[in-house]
Amino acid sequence: MNHLNAAFARQFFAYAVSETAAKASRLFVVVVVARMMDAEAIGIAAAALAAGDILKALTENGVGQRIISATESELASRCATARRIFWFWCGALFLAQSAIALTLYIVGQTQMAALLFVLSLEYLFMPAGLVQAALAMREGKLQQTAAIAGGQVVFANIATSLLALAWASPLAMVLPRVLSAPIWLVLMRRLRPWQPVPDVKHAPLLPFWGYGVAVLGVEVVKVMRLQADKLVVGTMLGAETLGIYFMAFNAGLGLATSFTQAFSVVLFPHLCAADDRLGALRHGLLVSLAVLTPLVLLQAGLAPLYVPLLLGETWQATSHLVSILCLAALPNVIWSATAGWLRVEGRPGQELLVSVALAVVLVANSILLAPYGLTAIAVGYLSFSTLIMLTATAMFLPSRQGLRKAAF
Repeated sequence: MNHLNAAFARQFFAYAVSETAAKASRLFVVVVVARMMDAEAIGIAAAALAAGDILKALTENGVGQRIISATESELASRCATARRIFWFWCGALFLAQSAIALTLYIVGQTQMAALLFVLSLEYLFMPAGLVQAALAMREGKLQQTAAIAGGQVVFANIATSLLALAWASPLAMVLPRVLSAPIWLVLMRRLRPWQPVPDVKHAPLLPFWGYGVAVLGVEVVKVMRLQADKLVVGTMLGAETLGIYFMAFNAGLGLATSFTQAFSVVLFPHLCAADDRLGALRHGLLVSLAVLTPLVLLQAGLAPLYVPLLLGETWQATSHLVSILCLAALPNVIWSATAGWLRVEGRPGQELLVSVALAVVLVANSILLAPYGLTAIAVGYLSFSTLIMLTATAMFLPSRQGLRKAAF
């Protein structure tokens, strides 16, 4: 168990360093975009990215987790079935997003149509490396996968900065996502080479379906929760206000959300490999909170200083929004631990119920509080997300007292 805990700490810190490097490079994007593009242009790009991310959430269908949790005797057949699912699913998503882009073009939304079509090209690179990525994670190569993911994001951020300097257009914020996809694909295939075993019997689809539907629902609802409020703000308050909210949201929750994502990625294989899953969960949560809490508090406290310094004096009024949104990361990481536990225990349906409740409440928060301004939306986001996440954790985790003691 000590060996597994030490491995988790190494892997989590590897992902944390990767995310830190990615977000450090993201600072260049924030600075360049804030100084080179007006709020309306940023709002248009934010709307396209939000819509694209909602569709991209459909790639998180639980298939990779079925590979990670497979026994040795099941592995070859699960990989063969997973490969077919990945190619079919990503191809369908490419066609679906392209069809949406075409519809927007027909109705006259040419700029948004172009942005969505460019984003859809990423699906053409993904399926050839997804089985390899799951196998690498199954084999404990999370430090390497962290480096690949971080490198891809750093490249995309540098490319975004350079494009924004040369061409201050919403396309500059979208195109680098596609340009960085081949880098991820080549590196992942080199990290864990894999080819289907000839004549292997494919695993049945029903277990993939039963598990994947709930996981897919969770991921779709999760990205809706993270992105739908931006669409609400843009619709009700206009593109310029959306641009302000987008920048504040990314500055506030960007780094902390990345750490939460790193924790979720590392936690699942860690729990699958542990004999004492509850003990492994307690240790993982303790490590993540010990790292994240001081970072979040520091980021929230210093927002009035670094926001105008990085973005310019015109963005000074958004610093309090950044401070408020930073704090939402702490209940987020606690709920991520609970969600990881539920998936390992084969209960993603319960995670889905909480995710739906979160999405509904937070979208309603944006709709109802939009007339009162962005500060009201941010305070409501923090308050409601904290209440729901901590309540769900108390309901679903066993040995609640022991877990609470370990975490706090």
